[in-house]
Amino acid sequence: MPKKKTVKPEEKPIEKPIEAETKEEKEDKPKGNRNHIVFTKSEDERSRWYVVHTYSGHETKVAETLRQRVKSMQLKGKIHELLVPTQERIKIQRGMKVKTKEKIFPGYLLIKLILDEDSWLTVRTTPGITGFVGIGNKPTPISQEEVKTILKFTQMEAPKYKAVYSIGDPVKIIEGPFADFLGTVDSIDDAKGKVKVLVSIFGRETPVELDFLQVTQV
Repeated sequence: MPKKKTVKPEEKPIEKPIEAETKEEKEDKPKGNRNHIVFTKSEDERSRWYVVHTYSGHETKVAETLRQRVKSMQLKGKIHELLVPTQERIKIQRGMKVKTKEKIFPGYLLIKLILDEDSWLTVRTTPGITGFVGIGNKPTPISQEEVKTILKFTQMEAPKYKAVYSIGDPVKIIEGPFADFLGTVDSIDDAKGKVKVLVSIFGRETPVELDFLQVTQV
């Protein structure tokens, strides 16, 4: 009689325990978020805020590149914070609210550092940075009052509306007594989330004030 084959039970791969981060690794990680990277909160009087030009639309990417360079070159004692000033806004898209982060100063990155040859060269040679803002070739720090104002904007909790259409754009009213009417955007109030639409009623263009949620792009 042929021998029966014994089927070995399938061996499960041994899962290696996930190693916890060491105290040093945790301390090495910068705080904040991708738009505000904090290496250390420095109280050194020599540490000032400077502004650099970047390629518009690449501010966050440039900040991340600089973060990696600061880490690899061990310059956390000289470069302390990176800030891409943003503000939370609400865009109305297809009749729905969508939260977004909108850059307050497109094309600029704020850096808190102790300016010397090492820190200047590290920042200046970072891909995407085209130069410091200053008088002539000399970087000029911004005032503490300006920094406080910018940080206040970035920390505002009350979101503002942001229309995705412009004056003169054709829109369709999707809610309210004028639902299904077509019209043209006459004015926009981002702060209140209101839009005035010119609607043809009885052969005349009549302005109708609506919420952003009541209209959609055609």
